[in-house]
Amino acid sequence: MIYTLTLNPSIDYHIRLHSFSEGVINPVTEEWKDAGGKGINVSKVLNVLGMDSMALGFIGGFTGAFIQQQVETLGISHQFIAVSGDSRINVKMKAATETEFTGISPIISSEAMDQLMDQIRTLDHADFLVLAGSVPASLPPDIYQMIMHEVKGKGVRVFLDAKGKALEQSLASRPFLIKPNHHELGELFATTIETPEQAVHYGREAVNRGAQNVIVSLAGKGAVFINQEVAYVAEIPPTRPVNSIGAGDSMVAGFLYAYVKDFEIKEAFRYAVAAGSTTALSQGFCTPEKIHAFIPSITINLI
Repeated sequence: MIYTLTLNPSIDYHIRLHSFSEGVINPVTEEWKDAGGKGINVSKVLNVLGMDSMALGFIGGFTGAFIQQQVETLGISHQFIAVSGDSRINVKMKAATETEFTGISPIISSEAMDQLMDQIRTLDHADFLVLAGSVPASLPPDIYQMIMHEVKGKGVRVFLDAKGKALEQSLASRPFLIKPNHHELGELFATTIETPEQAVHYGREAVNRGAQNVIVSLAGKGAVFINQEVAYVAEIPPTRPVNSIGAGDSMVAGFLYAYVKDFEIKEAFRYAVAAGSTTALSQGFCTPEKIHAFIPSITINLI
């Protein structure tokens, strides 16, 4: 079974405006609401691709009820843990540029945390665990490392999509895959990454620190894949993204889907790049049809 963990789910409230100015009333031309959070997004993409998953995480209040209802409406299984307080609301504004306002997380009690760890302890060698997204302020900053310690030696393959300390502290626990973007990988090594060659260099450093496989997304410049055996660079045609939400989550889901389907690593990477790219080029998430149409345009080379 594939489990996706979202410690910090949200309602993502999307608004579109012709223009935005401070200090005046700005009419909204379009709005919609989604259950958000990186792990939930991975479950959504897997669902679109026809693959089941179990969504884990903390939800609370009327906002948590909305998140649960939407996940259930999509047909995604879940084992959410109820907490007091409301799940956060993130506002994503699209005008001339995209602007995001990130809401405040509810407090996660020690009892709720114990419930989560009980869930984690049931996983075994047949399971995949996706750890994705931010950590609520009320939880230990090394929570991902703690979770990975619980499944150590059980054969659970952990896909980690985190940044900052959460990523840095977890590398020694040997996640099966990490997927930073070039900014997040640069932050990890206190540098700036602008080229595929630089991404490969620091991706290898992440492998040396414990990551088994690394995908680094490079926005319009494609992506790189690194492990102990190979390093690939994926080039994509020039495109104009229309959506920055969920592209990285789609890449994680795409690689996981292809890996479970026994694709060779190179082709799993190609599928992941196509999934992330077509989400970036769509108003919603990627679809199998869009992925298959985009795959022939991706060039992958050893480096």
